[in-house]
Amino acid sequence: MPVVSDPYTYNEEELYVDLRPIFGHPLFLKCEGFNFAGSIKLKAATEMVESAERDGILTPESILVESSSGNLGVALSMIAASKGYRFLCVTDARGNLTTRMMMEALGSQVHMIAGQEANGGFLGARIEYVRALCESDDRYVWLSQYTNPNNWKAHYRRTAPEIARQFPRLDVLFVGAGTTGTLMGCARYFREWHRPVRIIAVDSVGSVSFGGSPGRRMIPGLGMSMRPPLLDESYVDEVIRVEEADTVRTCHRLARRGFLFGGSTGTVVSGATDWLARHDARDLTAVAIGPDLGERYLDTIYQTNWLQDLYGEGVLDSGEVAVGSWAASPAPPTPWGPAAEPADRRPQGQPAPSVPGS
Repeated sequence: MPVVSDPYTYNEEELYVDLRPIFGHPLFLKCEGFNFAGSIKLKAATEMVESAERDGILTPESILVESSSGNLGVALSMIAASKGYRFLCVTDARGNLTTRMMMEALGSQVHMIAGQEANGGFLGARIEYVRALCESDDRYVWLSQYTNPNNWKAHYRRTAPEIARQFPRLDVLFVGAGTTGTLMGCARYFREWHRPVRIIAVDSVGSVSFGGSPGRRMIPGLGMSMRPPLLDESYVDEVIRVEEADTVRTCHRLARRGFLFGGSTGTVVSGATDWLARHDARDLTAVAIGPDLGERYLDTIYQTNWLQDLYGEGVLDSGEVAVGSWAASPAPPTPWGPAAEPADRRPQGQPAPSVPGS
C-alpha cells in the first residue's frame, strides 16, 4: 500500500491500456496521468526542481517562474506548494480554464499573455515576459523547460526504463512532441538498448517543431511555434502530424469506451493508430505514451459548443456524442416558468486565438 507525505513522490509507472479492442491494432498505451499532478510533466518538473536545489540555484527565498500552457504549470504548482516555494506560471489564452483554476487552487499565481505574435502564437511573448521578470528581480528562478537538459533526463532515467522492463521485445514507440523532453529522453535510452526500437514522434498540424508552416492550434500540450532547443532529429525515425479534428475524434472514441484522456494523449493515439494502419503491424510490439487524462479538457474538447465553433458540426462521427450535447435537448418546464434557452457554456476567453508552445 503506497503511503506518501509528499505528493510529487507518487506516480503509477506500470499501468497500460490495451487499445486493440477499440482500434483494431496492436497498441499498448502507457498511462502517465495517474499521479497528483495528473500528467507526465510531473517527472520533468520534479527532476528540474530537485536539480536546481542540488545546485544551489533554488533557495527558500526563491520564486519559481515558468512558461507553460498547462500540465507543467500544474506539476510545478503542486511541487511548489509541497516544498513551500512561491510559483508564477506565465501562460496564455489557449490554456484550459480548469488548468488555470487548478494552479490557483494550489496557491500559484497565473499571468496571462494577451499579445499574439506574427506567427499566430504566444510562446515568444511568454518567454520574453519571463526573461524580463528574472532581470528585474534576482529572486525569480526560471527552470526553462524548453532548454533544461533535466527535462529529457527525467525520461531517460524513468519513463524509458519503465517501458523497457514491461516490453523487452519492444519494436516501435510513439511519443508526442512538445518541448521534446519525453521524446529525447526515451529516444536516447532506446538508442543504447540491446535491440533496435523505431521511434515515431507525433506532432500537431500547425506546429513548426520539425519544420513546415505555422498554423492555428487550439489544443494545448503538443506542438511548438519554434524549433524545440532540446530536439535532436538524429534520434527520431519518423514524424507523424495529426490534425486537431482527428485528436478530438480519437478522444471521443476512447471516452465512448470509458477511457477519458486528454488532448495530448488523443493526438498520440491518433498518430499511432494511423501509422499502424499503414504498416504490417501483426507481429509488432507497439507502445504509445499517453501524457494526460481528460478531466481538465471537459470545457474544451469534450464540450459541444467549443467543438462546433472551432471545427464545425461534423467534427464527430455519428456514433460519438460530446459531453454537454444534452443541453440541446428540450427541457421540461420548471415551477418557475419556461425552460431557459441553452447557454453557451464556454468559459470566458474561449475559444482563443491559436497558440504555440507547451
